[in-house]
Amino acid sequence: MIQLLAIILYFSLALGVGIFSYKKQTNTAGFLMGNRSLGTWLTALAAHASDMSNWLFMGYPAIIFVGGLFNAWVAIGLSLCMLLNWQWIAPKLRILTEKMGNLTLSSFFESRLNDYSGKIRLFSAGICFLFYTIYIAAGLVGLGALAESLFGIQYSLGIIIGIGIVITYVLIGGFTTLAWLDLFQGLFLLGVILLVPFLILSKVGGFPAIGQVLSDKPSLLPSLKGGTLLQIVSMALGWGLGYFGQPHILTKFMGIRDVSKMKQSKRIGMSWMVLSLCAATFVGLVAVPFFSSGIYDPEMIFIEMVKENFSPFVIGFILCAIIAAIVNVMSSQLLVISSILSEDFYKKLFHKKASEKNLLKVSRLGILAVALLAFVIALIRPGSIFELVLYAWSGLGAAFGPLLIYMLYSKRVTKLGAWVGMLSGGLIAAIWPLINPFLPVPIEPLLPAFIISFGLNWGISYNLTTERPFQEKII
Repeated sequence: MIQLLAIILYFSLALGVGIFSYKKQTNTAGFLMGNRSLGTWLTALAAHASDMSNWLFMGYPAIIFVGGLFNAWVAIGLSLCMLLNWQWIAPKLRILTEKMGNLTLSSFFESRLNDYSGKIRLFSAGICFLFYTIYIAAGLVGLGALAESLFGIQYSLGIIIGIGIVITYVLIGGFTTLAWLDLFQGLFLLGVILLVPFLILSKVGGFPAIGQVLSDKPSLLPSLKGGTLLQIVSMALGWGLGYFGQPHILTKFMGIRDVSKMKQSKRIGMSWMVLSLCAATFVGLVAVPFFSSGIYDPEMIFIEMVKENFSPFVIGFILCAIIAAIVNVMSSQLLVISSILSEDFYKKLFHKKASEKNLLKVSRLGILAVALLAFVIALIRPGSIFELVLYAWSGLGAAFGPLLIYMLYSKRVTKLGAWVGMLSGGLIAAIWPLINPFLPVPIEPLLPAFIISFGLNWGISYNLTTERPFQEKII
């Protein structure tokens, strides 16, 4: 009961932030893109807090706990590629999407390729729909596990409660309100993940205890020979490259008010990201001596450490950070899905002259439909949080990342190249987990899928088609 009171208090504060920032949206540009009005801090924290879900508290610390510091290459790769995302992608994408009046990544692809048939737009929207449903299901798995552990309530009921919270967040105000909630909750979860491991550190014997445990397991530390070097590259780029193709992050770049403030947003966002990932790595390390006898589910180490070291009220308040992380990401993803259903499916296929009122209605109905589908997947629980996030992240990153980079930096992208690039990237990422068991060294799905997608896009656009490339000046 005390823990529940803490959670109610926290989300009352969050709801207050939402109400404070609420602006009634009367058109899709406002609901889906905030009329491109985000400031420096809002853009920075919206882009980053909408990225780090329960993966930051549950999935990532678990691989550090199980595999040691070697797995920190995931964080290094993510940080490097997100920095490049800010540097290479954000400014150009913001300028071009405003110029062309695009609200979704799919419509941007259509505009750049002059694809009046709408096939590119519909195909890319379908890929988004598939992988985002799995991504959202990963968040629901985290909410169900948290509710089960914290309150002892049924897993399925925890998922239903989580869906209710997320849908409420999305519907109360759209893009701008979610950005304010990302700012509030991003700062809160950063404080939590920084403080908790340091508060617990003294109870496991301090840094000497962690050093001793790691020295007893030298196989967990990286070497630079043979297959291990390939694993390092796979681990770093097999996660990091995904940043170039995540619509729920890229749309945050598209929403900034002033492009000249992008550098300042980059500094704020990257500082937040590096601190968060370092703290999450430290959570996994502290857990090694804390759970010296093991734990039934490594993805629960943060939750179990909190439960064993704090009072009930503080436990509830701290674990709100995990709920906030899940809600942030799922809300952004549902908003992307709603934009796809309204702009890329309904408007394109059924009602080209649909009113803004009808488009808003379709957006909100779409949110409910996708949430229901994700609920079914989460109920089946086909994999761990880490596995589900990796699967969806790889599919989106491989399908859209190479094409987006190519579109922003080349004048010779063609429709056929885009088609084959998206299809090959998404398909290889989807089936690669079936291939991995037969390889001498496992490789993350995103790395081969990204390389093949980019290569096919380039090869077809330059050599295998006489299709006239677009000639618009690259900014």
